[in-house]
Amino acid sequence: MEIVRRERGGVTFYACGGFAGTAHGFSTRLGGVSPAPWDSLNLGANRGDAPDNVRENFRRFCTAAGADPTALVKNHQVHGALVRRVGRRDILPDAALPGTFEADGLITDEPGVCLTIFSADCIPVLLYDPKKRVIAAAHAGWRGTALGIAAEAAERMRAGYGCDPADILAAIGPGIGSCCFETHADVPGGLRDGLGTDAEPFIRPGPREGKFLVDLKGANARWLERAGLRPEHIAVCSACTACGPGEFWSHRRLGDRRGSMAALIQLL
Repeated sequence: MEIVRRERGGVTFYACGGFAGTAHGFSTRLGGVSPAPWDSLNLGANRGDAPDNVRENFRRFCTAAGADPTALVKNHQVHGALVRRVGRRDILPDAALPGTFEADGLITDEPGVCLTIFSADCIPVLLYDPKKRVIAAAHAGWRGTALGIAAEAAERMRAGYGCDPADILAAIGPGIGSCCFETHADVPGGLRDGLGTDAEPFIRPGPREGKFLVDLKGANARWLERAGLRPEHIAVCSACTACGPGEFWSHRRLGDRRGSMAALIQLL
């Protein structure tokens, strides 16, 4: 599988070629209507942008990805490892509204429900079992990565829906790369607490004393392998959000004066 860059209707996004049977995508900042500092495809309802802009941006992104902008389920992300089962009862009445319940992962087997998570450097992970027809979406910041939220989502698919991890497909979307994610020792320490010695390939000394460069995408892929996914079923996007300010928002580069990107997945 491979994650590729696409453009439809003037909207640029990324998608995974192996996810037939779903509408899905990882947004960029390109193709929307928001003014600076949210220019242009801001999908964050709590960034200070006008609701009409967020609503139109979701309409454009969902149309490009083939999803339903009237069927969004959003979470209130807290950088944890809670994965919540959701359904039609959780669909928001307006795409411009923020999510309210605390969770960093969403899971469903109900067709038409559009799982939606947000990022601006953190790692978005989409999961799909084409046999059991179950989907999940996880927001993996460094804390969520250390806690293994991607693996937790896969485990919830197994325990709650009878999915065989060997059948689950995973797409790890655009996020900050090890080229730019320079950290203090707390981040490597968290990864080691969660992954043990499996964390070592994803940690290397940084250019400055006492700093480290951390590969969050690789760590999430390793968590998924430990959960039973086949390595060939895990696609990783190489795009770094901090390296591409013209295409992505990066919290590390821009701070709070920015928009938010979204990743979504919906069973067709």
